[in-house]
This record gives sequence, C-alpha cells and structure tokens, in this order.
Amino acid sequence: MPLEIYCKTDETLICKQCATVQHRGHNKSYTQAARALLELDTLSLLEQTLNNVDTNKFMWYLCQNYPECFETPQVTCDIQEASKFILERFGLVAAPKIALKVMLELGKSHKTIQDHLKCKLQGHLRSKFQCIREGNAHQGNPILLNDIFTELLITEGGDGAINKEHEIRQIEDACKNKGMEEIVIKCNDIFQPLPGQNKRIRTVLTKGIAGIGKTVSVHKFILDWAEGKANQDIHYIFPLPFRDLNLKGNDKYSVMQLLHHYFPELKELKTIRSEEVKTVFIFDGLDECRLPLNFMNNEMCCDLTKNISVDVLLTNLIQGNLLPSALVWVTSRPAATNQIPPECVDQVTEVRGFNDSEKEEYFRKRFGDRGLAEKIIAHIKSSRSLHIMCHIPVFCWISATVLEKTLGNSDTEVPKTLTQMYTHFLLIQTHLKNKKYHGVIQDNTDLPESDKEMIFKLAKLAFLQLEKENLIFYENDLTECDIDVSKATEYSAICTEIFKEEFGLYRERVFCFVHLSIQEHLAAVYVQLKFTDSHINILQEGTENQSKMVKMSDLHKSAVDRALKSKNGHFDLFLRFLLGLSLDSNQALLRGLLPKPCLESLEETVDYIKEKIRKESSAERTINLFHCLNELNYNSLVEEIHSFLRSGKQSETELKPDQCSALAYVLLTSEDVMNEFDLKMCNTSPEGYRRLLPVVKTSRRAR
Repeated sequence: MPLEIYCKTDETLICKQCATVQHRGHNKSYTQAARALLELDTLSLLEQTLNNVDTNKFMWYLCQNYPECFETPQVTCDIQEASKFILERFGLVAAPKIALKVMLELGKSHKTIQDHLKCKLQGHLRSKFQCIREGNAHQGNPILLNDIFTELLITEGGDGAINKEHEIRQIEDACKNKGMEEIVIKCNDIFQPLPGQNKRIRTVLTKGIAGIGKTVSVHKFILDWAEGKANQDIHYIFPLPFRDLNLKGNDKYSVMQLLHHYFPELKELKTIRSEEVKTVFIFDGLDECRLPLNFMNNEMCCDLTKNISVDVLLTNLIQGNLLPSALVWVTSRPAATNQIPPECVDQVTEVRGFNDSEKEEYFRKRFGDRGLAEKIIAHIKSSRSLHIMCHIPVFCWISATVLEKTLGNSDTEVPKTLTQMYTHFLLIQTHLKNKKYHGVIQDNTDLPESDKEMIFKLAKLAFLQLEKENLIFYENDLTECDIDVSKATEYSAICTEIFKEEFGLYRERVFCFVHLSIQEHLAAVYVQLKFTDSHINILQEGTENQSKMVKMSDLHKSAVDRALKSKNGHFDLFLRFLLGLSLDSNQALLRGLLPKPCLESLEETVDYIKEKIRKESSAERTINLFHCLNELNYNSLVEEIHSFLRSGKQSETELKPDQCSALAYVLLTSEDVMNEFDLKMCNTSPEGYRRLLPVVKTSRRAR
C-alpha cells in the first residue's frame, strides 16, 4: 500500500512544533532557529537510517515508487546527499516515514535475493561434492559420497600444539590410544561449543595426518548443507582450498572480487557484511599453502572493498579483521598448524582414522567376494606394520588394490612389509596405465623404456619436493623434472592428477601423489636408482666429486643421519623404504627398473643402526630405527625382548637403554592396549626409563 505523499508546502504538519513556540510569544528568528535544529536532528536520523543500505538502490526504489516527487531520476549519490534530498522532497515529518517504508521493502527484496542466491550456491556445490573418487582422481567410476561415507571420528584436539613426530608415529599412537576417553564431535557440529564451553566458536582448526579423511569431512559438511540436511541457518559456504589460492599469490582482490572469481554464479551478491547473513569460509589443506601467511607483519585491513594481496586477505579473514561475523574452518596436517597463531583459533579438532572394526568393515564393503575379503583381513592382521597403516583410509585402498592381485597369484609373494606393499602398488599402477592407454598386458616385472623413464621422472619429482616438504605440485614443478605436462593424464596412473575444474573451483592444473607415503616410496626409489646407475650418494653434498667407490652402506648411513636430524621426522618413512629396497626380494620385483642388483652385505648398515639406537636421545626416533631393522628382516634385539618378557624376570634382569627401546617398540606394536604399565617392573637406568616414556603416553594407566 503506497504511503500518503507529504509535500514540503504542507505547513500544517511540518510546523506543529514551531507553531507551539510562536503561540508562546517567541519571535520569528527564534522559531527559525528551532526549525533549523529540528531539520538537523531529522537529517541525522535519516543518515543513521541509510547507513546500512546501498544508497543507489534506495534512490532507485524511491524514484520508481514516487515518480511524482521527482522531475528527473536521482540515482547516484552518497548518504548525505540522499538524506538531504529526501528531507527536501518530503519534509520533516514524512521523510523518516518514507525512509523507513522503503527500507522495509528493500529488506524484503534483499531477503528474496539472498534465498535465491543460497539456492544457486547449494545447487552448484551439491553437483560438485556429491561424488567422491577413491585414490586416483581419474581411475574408476565416481562413488556417491552418501553411499560410502562412515561418520569419521573427529575429536577435540587440545591446544593445537605441534607434534613433530613423523605421521606414521602418530598413527601408532592413535591406534594405542583407542581405549582412552575422548570428546567426539560430529562433522556437522564442527562450529558448536563443546560441553562446558560458553563462547562463540568462530575459527576452527582441524588437524589430521595425510589421507586420514579431513577433505572428505569437509565435503560431507558441504554436501549435507547443500542438500538441506544440516546447518540451514548458514546462508553461504565458500570452499577455497589452499592448493588453488597458491596460484593467486601475486594477485590483488577485494573479498567480493575473490568470491565472484571463484563463484561466478553469485555475481548478483554485492555484500556479505550484514550480521544477519551467516557465512562460512573453508580453507582446506593449510599444509599445502605456499603463501607466506605473515600474521605478524601483514597490514591490517577491515575494508571489504579494498584490493589487497590474497595472502593479506586470508590473514585478515582468519584474524577476524574482515567479516568478524563469518565462520572460518581451516584443515591441516599437524606439522603445518603452527602457521596460524593460537590466539586466532577458537577450537582445535582432530580427524582420526579407522579403528580395528572399521578396517575390517572397509574390506568387506570393498569386495563382493566375502572369502577374498576375509583372506585380506587375515593377511593384514598377520603383519602389525600393515595393520597399523590401515588406520589410514587411503592405505586400506592401496592394500586392497595390491592384495586383490597378489593373493590369487601363486607365483607372486604376498607383501608383508611396507616396502613390498608399495613396490607392488607401483608396478600394478604402471601396468594399469599401459592397459588403459596402450592396450598392453605385461609381465609383472617387465617394464618398457618409456615406463622406466616415466617412473624415474616421477621419482625425481617426489624426492625434490619431499626435500622441500611440498605435497602439492604445479606445472613448473613438473617441468623442472622434465615431465611433459601434456602427458600428465597418462602419468596419473601413479601420480594423481587433480584438474582445476574437478570441483568447479579451479582454473589451472594441480598435481599430487595419492598419499604422502607414496611420495616417500618414490623418493626412495629415485635415490636407489641414482646409486644403482652411477654409484652416486645423492643424499650427500658434492655428488659430482664422489668416487666410484661409494658403498650402499654409505648411502644408508647418510639416510639414517638425515632422518635423525629431521625436525619433524619427514624422512623417517623414506628411510624405511630405502632400506627395504636393498633387499633381494624387493630388487627382484624392480628388476625391470633396477637391472643391476646390489649384492652388498647389509651387516654394516645393521651395525650402524644398532649403534644409533644405543646413542639416540629421542625415544620416538629409536622406535623408527627398530621399524627400519624390521624392514631389513633383522629382529635379534626384538627377539631378545620377547624372551625377556616370556621369562617373567623383568624385575631381576637389568635392561640396557637399547633393550628398553626394543621393549618400547614391542609394546607399542603389539595388538593389545595396555591397561596399566608399571615402570617398576623394569630394572634399568634413568636413561632406560626415559626410553620407555612413549609406552607411558599410550597406556590407559601408568605407575
């Protein structure tokens, strides 16, 4: 219903207060002063009213609905000009009423637009996130996420302190902690306060090792919102993975420009400043970020319209300088979480992997053949190192791929160690590539020259990027290793290739391995190849001056030293793979790639590792050295400890520190969770007790 039009010439209403003043006998000049004050008050009221609205839209709406008051349309003007114009056209009493009426109508229109844009975004995200591909992005048919998703265990993650151990070490801790009480958080409740918390959760940091399910959790959160199943109070969700934002490092955007760049279907969206508009930004993969994220020195910015670098934009969004009402979710591998200052994070959570029953359920769901599934489960359980690794969903996929091929082949040794499993996986993926692209079916170990060249280049990429601690690669990284980017799709049988358009957010190609452990295995293959072909120890500086007398034990010593010096242990698993590749059984598997086998004795390598176990101060690093001995099939120290435990004379026999390390390894890799660990059961020195601390940390109770 249109408002009654009040014109400025209607003095009956406009000057009621002035007339009252005149009636009391005040002079004309005083009346004019009172009127001027009233006009100033009304003008101020109008400016406040228009402060939170687009004045151009306001004036356009006014001209459309009250054309009789305008000789020419008045569209472009600021708040002060618009306020004066309204006051001049409608007078003191009518102007605020007209302004309020238009504001209400615009609000209804705005809400309609918001609902329309929300539906568009939900449709867009639903189509992008409803399917998931296991492992390789281009292998097999996409699977509906809702069909295979099992609620992943997300727990309260403490204060976000950095765990500098290698991720495989953290997997073992997680497996041993399975009996401990934890606060469990459902994926869709990620922004809800925990029991006992009385604060708003704005920024959540979710950590988890590579392949554990962080990205799947993000996709499920988005999909449930897009399908209208959860969090419908949220208006907009903007997923912006770091792997994509890396490519915008030198560009400048305002917040809205960045959103329009990635979500062109939302061009009508002009602002998300309003407190009433609930917005979520999801930055997945902080560990893949190549931007500086300099929270200390980046300029502070609160202006949504200002063009700033993507790096500065991100730090201000996370800090809450930009859009303090928006929610922010960041995911990361543990080693990279320290890039965000703790004071910027309201909640730290952690994604855990499969427990033992979920591992078995995975294989039963994966194979229609129940007998095959049970065989695979039995084999996985027979090797503690493989069983531990199946805590990671991606490793279950790798194991299923390999064991499906090898369990039914009497001519092939079924893998029992990590190195064997990953070497088989490398060969299987290469053969799948040849069958898919060339229609060629090969012998298990037969590799044509083109495959040898491809594996060598990928292995070089893996090693160079492992040294830089990069998991995500771009075209220039591939070019550096002489990889023809135009053939990258074919390479993707081993190297997962994720195209930018895969999720509708990307414009350029991004590359990564299926999992960090595959990158570590290939990096070890590269180092072994360089040694086999040229007797070069690439782990040592000045390779061009090395003599031809470099021994394999020299290579192994360099690898052990590098792993022990690594601050976050990112060469631990690489070391295990490199040592495993020196065994005859694994060299036989790779005879198509390593035509000149190394027949050198491993005794010197074993002695060097045992010496390091005696001297190493880090209890966790000695555990990895025992894993290395296991890869070399050397278990005499472990067998001593088994005999010691069977003897029942724990309190009588004094254990040396290296024996305590062996005891810790045995207890940590056993299937049983210790209900109670009593340090007094062991007779040892203070150094020996210190080496047993990892067992204390993972026991339900310790004395």
